[in-house]
Amino acid sequence: MNKSILMPNYNHCILNLITSILKNYEVETKYNTLEKIDKLLEKQYRNVVLVILDGMGENILKNISPNGIFSKNKIDEITSVYPSTTTAAMTTYYSGKPPIETGWIAWSQYFKEYGRNIDVLPERDSYTEEKLKVKNQKISDIIGYKTVYEQIKEKNSNIETYEIMPSYCEKKKKLTMTANTVEEMCESIVTLCKNTQNKFVIAYNDNPDGIIHKNGCYSEETKKFILQAEQEFEKMLQKLKCTNTLIILSADHGHQDINETIDILELKEIQECLIMPPTLESRMIGFFVKYNKRKEFENIFNKLFQDKYILYSKEDLLKSNLLGYGNRHKKIEDFIGDYML
Repeated sequence: MNKSILMPNYNHCILNLITSILKNYEVETKYNTLEKIDKLLEKQYRNVVLVILDGMGENILKNISPNGIFSKNKIDEITSVYPSTTTAAMTTYYSGKPPIETGWIAWSQYFKEYGRNIDVLPERDSYTEEKLKVKNQKISDIIGYKTVYEQIKEKNSNIETYEIMPSYCEKKKKLTMTANTVEEMCESIVTLCKNTQNKFVIAYNDNPDGIIHKNGCYSEETKKFILQAEQEFEKMLQKLKCTNTLIILSADHGHQDINETIDILELKEIQECLIMPPTLESRMIGFFVKYNKRKEFENIFNKLFQDKYILYSKEDLLKSNLLGYGNRHKKIEDFIGDYML
């Protein structure tokens, strides 16, 4: 097994970043905060804006722009949650809870309610891409959560909360501004912060993640996005002077380029052990295994993959705290399956 694997630190991760913000607004939470963020928030800014650039982890910045405005203003280095994927990580930001509590753990999850694997963010069948057609029921009705916007508002009637996101994203609240580019996002932040309300804002852009998935971590396309984003932020910060605004920029997770692809569906000996196709996603693959084939499945794994992956039984995964600490979501065991790779 690769000894360089980076495990989530649930005392120093994106969960603790959003916990610091919740604590700033007197929302009760059982999780630890980030000391450096707490220190910044002591200044009682009128506007607190959390900006998330999807996938822009430390690995990207130190290789593409080690001396740019983002790197120069870095105050801390934290991990993501596990799995380090947008579904789990952004839900942690939006809920203030780790994946073990939210149930949002991967791009594709098996729902007994539908008898199929569902891509949870676009709410479509993972294999046919057919949109769900169940009236008056959404994925969020099955694995819903109270948003940080609601939590903050309950404690602070004088605080307005807003979100800024691409047009295709599901809105978490009524006060939402659409921004499909970093330039549009920065303009929206300036517009909001120039009014005199006390406010908290989450602004999300789906790049460089989308670019990296297509072109790789260090491609010219990725580099162009990062450098242009830094220019837009410099212009935005100039416009925000004298507005008593704190901008906190983070990623939801990072990226590394892969150098090998393994197609699980092509491995007949693995397929013969399974009740249904694999679930979840490539960072965290779930297997529903025939009861009488479990020992065989473990042996096949050890023969083929023990130097590449860690195999957890459902029980061992839940004991590992990889998904975080807290009260397990009622459906978490349904989603994991019998084994997780």
